Amino acid sequence: MKFFATYLTPLVFLLFPSLALASGDNQEWIDLTSHWVGYTAIAVFVIGYILVIFEEQIHMRKSKPVMMSAGIIWIMIAAVYVNNGFTHSAEVAIRHNFLEYAELFFFLMVAMTYINAMLERGVFDALRSWLVAKGFSYKALFWLTGILAFFISPIADNLTTALIMCAVVMAVGADKPAFIGIACINIVVCANAGGAFSPFGDITTLMVWQKGLIDFATFFNLFIPSVVNAIIPAAIMHFALPEGTPKPNTDETVKIKAGGLQIVALFLITIVTAVSFHNFLHLPPVYGMMFGLGYLKLYGYYIRNFKENVPAMGNVDLPPSSEANHDGFDIFDKVAKSEWDTLFFFYGVILSVGGLGFIGYLSVSSAYVYGELGPDVANVLVGFASAIVDNIPVMFAVLTMNPEMSEFHWLLVTLTAGVGGSMLSVGSAAGVALMGQARGYYTFFGHLKWMPAIALGYGASIYVHYLING
Repeated sequence: MKFFATYLTPLVFLLFPSLALASGDNQEWIDLTSHWVGYTAIAVFVIGYILVIFEEQIHMRKSKPVMMSAGIIWIMIAAVYVNNGFTHSAEVAIRHNFLEYAELFFFLMVAMTYINAMLERGVFDALRSWLVAKGFSYKALFWLTGILAFFISPIADNLTTALIMCAVVMAVGADKPAFIGIACINIVVCANAGGAFSPFGDITTLMVWQKGLIDFATFFNLFIPSVVNAIIPAAIMHFALPEGTPKPNTDETVKIKAGGLQIVALFLITIVTAVSFHNFLHLPPVYGMMFGLGYLKLYGYYIRNFKENVPAMGNVDLPPSSEANHDGFDIFDKVAKSEWDTLFFFYGVILSVGGLGFIGYLSVSSAYVYGELGPDVANVLVGFASAIVDNIPVMFAVLTMNPEMSEFHWLLVTLTAGVGGSMLSVGSAAGVALMGQARGYYTFFGHLKWMPAIALGYGASIYVHYLING
């Protein structure tokens, strides 16, 4: 490190031409949009995101390239600022971005822990078993899984919901590959649509809510547009479904373990707590979620000590209350099973996009997209961008730009970013996950075939939003 600081750093800084300086908020800002560091930062982010898009083909987890791109971008930014004598400007900026990520991280970690606890208690397996055993027709299952995806995703998030519903159609449609493919498309569309009208339904809606741009109750103004978005493509795809009824599987009967339904209730209470903290105490929602994690930890203690009679592990003499003394319900096991790759992916995206914003590109983009095109056209285009790039970096970029918009237009961009990703299988976390879970049945080109119908639903949902909320 000393060698680099003494000999290499001055050599590197000789390559930096004169830079435009601007003062604001008691710190200096350097415009790097026309500098080679800015161009390199864009190239690094684009290359990283290309690797994310081809995750399934190259077998590299999506968090790796974006975490590297975030590091490279901020290293270059910090080097420029230090060379120009502004030793703390980049530090202040990166701390701001990191705080935003930290709030998102702990919020999602709590939600994922609850979902994993429900999975371990067999809540979702019991639902799947019930649906499989009922002997519904293919068409009835298509609509049931879609409706359940729409109404579960506002609480459990669109990714988890899509995986659960996909397990159902995989179980009942093993002899009908065409049914699995089209049902998975419907699940992705419905899960994304259901997630668009709830702060808990998608990462994009959660980011908008945590920013304080839309109140919790106001999100539900998007309910009817979301219904329209889901029902139009489903109605069109209905005519391509196979006739008949799959053979019911009566061998599988799953019972919910002790405390499963109570954990569902605690999750709902945790959501109420987060909303109350935000609305009445004006605290960040993440504090309510962390408080709600305490509910689960205490209830886990109750399950472990009073509702499960599990023998001690081996011959180790441990206190009766010790977490390690039982192999039953373990709260830290639920935390460990969170989607860590997804959580670190968000870190890379937020820090990378934040770096590009600090360079100055998002201000330039905002001035053109929202200044020249206007918020109506710009927010509709956000939906198409979400289908190609994924809605998380697109929405974070919009939030970083923070254009002057009315509540109606913030609702519009929340809707378009949430449901626009449904137009392509790679446009949302739900679609990407199902391509892996239903490999060979649900594919990029199979989804692409129905893109016109999904785009029709996308346009209709925007029209209905203008009609009832405009």
